[in-house]
Amino acid sequence: MDGHRCAGVRQAALVLVSTGALLVTSRLLAAQTPPNGEALFARECSSCHNGAPDNRAPAPDVLRRRSPDAILSALTAGAMRPQGGRLSGAERRAVAEYLTGRALGGDVAGLGSARCAAPSPSTRPDAPSWAGWSPTTANTRFQTARQAGLTKDDLPRLTLKWAFGFPDATSAWSQPTIADGRLFVGSQNGTVYALDAKTGCVYWTFSTRGGVRTAPTIGPEMGSSGDALFVGDTGANIYAIDVASGKLLWTRRMDEHPFARVTGSPTFHQGRLYVPVSSLEETAAGQPGYECCTFRGSLAALDAKTGRVLWQTYTIPPAQPMGKNAAGIMTHGPSGVGIWSAPTIDLKRNLLYVGTGNTYSGTTAAPTSDAIIAFDPKDGAMKWVKQLTSGDVFGCRAGSPNCLEKAGPDFDFGTPAMLVTRPDGRDVIVVGQKSGMTYALDPDREGAVLWEYRAGQGSIWGGIQWGAAMDDRVAYFPVSDIRTQAPGGLHAVNIATGERVWYQAPPPLKCATGAACNAALISAPTLIPGVLFSGSNDGALRAHSTVDGSIIWEFDTNREFMTVNGVRATGGSIQGPGPSIAGGMIFLNAGYGDHLGRAGNVLLALEVQ
Repeated sequence: MDGHRCAGVRQAALVLVSTGALLVTSRLLAAQTPPNGEALFARECSSCHNGAPDNRAPAPDVLRRRSPDAILSALTAGAMRPQGGRLSGAERRAVAEYLTGRALGGDVAGLGSARCAAPSPSTRPDAPSWAGWSPTTANTRFQTARQAGLTKDDLPRLTLKWAFGFPDATSAWSQPTIADGRLFVGSQNGTVYALDAKTGCVYWTFSTRGGVRTAPTIGPEMGSSGDALFVGDTGANIYAIDVASGKLLWTRRMDEHPFARVTGSPTFHQGRLYVPVSSLEETAAGQPGYECCTFRGSLAALDAKTGRVLWQTYTIPPAQPMGKNAAGIMTHGPSGVGIWSAPTIDLKRNLLYVGTGNTYSGTTAAPTSDAIIAFDPKDGAMKWVKQLTSGDVFGCRAGSPNCLEKAGPDFDFGTPAMLVTRPDGRDVIVVGQKSGMTYALDPDREGAVLWEYRAGQGSIWGGIQWGAAMDDRVAYFPVSDIRTQAPGGLHAVNIATGERVWYQAPPPLKCATGAACNAALISAPTLIPGVLFSGSNDGALRAHSTVDGSIIWEFDTNREFMTVNGVRATGGSIQGPGPSIAGGMIFLNAGYGDHLGRAGNVLLALEVQ
């Protein structure tokens, strides 16, 4: 080899070595450079969290009110874990800190100085209670005069006794449960609290893997030292917690689907826990590249002592590949038919009743969608199905390749079936739907329709969204219709005939004007003799006379409250859960930072003075 060639080789080798070193250095620098949270949010999250009027996902300004710990938890173990799974750990932290403008760390439970000085009291089974979604497993949301300890004449003397602030929360969405002089409630950041009902001090806290929006359910004598508390989370987990100590007894994952969740409150009866399973996959279906859809709704029975699954019945067959959509992404179906609300128990006929949601994907809607289904509690067999809306295949947002040419109306049953015996001795199932329709069904003739009554126009936002209430003569239906020109309104319907008893038009708004300030009645109402309590999207809780619907008392939550735990807290839209009433006190969560609501994070306790 001559000198020139050797020099050329040496020069080339030096270039290669230098280039390699530069590449290694560049990679090391990239690894050391913190991810850009703003750019990551714009790329991975902003298509959903964009603040659009019809978008169910919280807007960026709502997310900024949460802590970075709460955002990180949502991305790793909560509702956003499928999206978070696409990011590295450093990227998830960067998004959380960018959104909130704060570094990770802090008092997640928000206890402050609110711990009770004395230990949790012993069980008092004779104390007034509200033990789950409804005082009884008939799910009528009717509280007797003895248990309520509150009458129509007491209302002028109702005042705020204490307030409790939920940290890291923009929604207060878990309905309080009352038992043995204590209050149990979950929170958006996954903390479950045991509070003293009279003072609001904290006996214990428990952390779940996801947010808790179910009403906690009490299981008598199911705990290691007495009663057990059952809660579900947004990761489709169920937990059994010892009421006295707050220690975990057992936990069970109800579905492995990444978007599955437990939204409806579990129902306890005779040593069994009946758990409904729903999901948010229809929201995910609007994301580019998502293979829609594979989730299957279900109802399960668990041994309340051990958490062992006794049976789990799916509401729809397993999804199968259906071919590629216009974007070249494989699609699957059928899917969907989640169960969004608490199961109802019919002791006389030994049946369970649930309401179901829409089909997500497939060429036709499943016959079990938008229906009331009766199950055998022994083995989970479906005894009958009464479908009340057909053809409802809704699994995406307009413009997504997963959309059908004409999407269904999204007319889920978000409300539980209510069961009551009329004065004439006849049993009847009454239920409201997001379509705005309400129905009375005959439990002795496989859900045959006895009457139907239109209370609202209906939409994907409801109609009747989260609940209704009734006694043995009248059913009360609050109307959402939030995206119409005339949201709100309260209907009283004779359950024997289906005829209107009265109608109460929306009152003047309590909130300041704005896109989310309206009179929609989205939350479940609560009934005591002579009085119906109904929370509004305008932030007010109102008491209506059951005689004519007139407003006889109201409480405005649209302000900041001084809280017993020192957490800064405000009221806001009242959606989802309704007030729980027991022992002369009313307990209410206020604030709902998504689904066209206004953020808030407060639990309020009112008492007669």
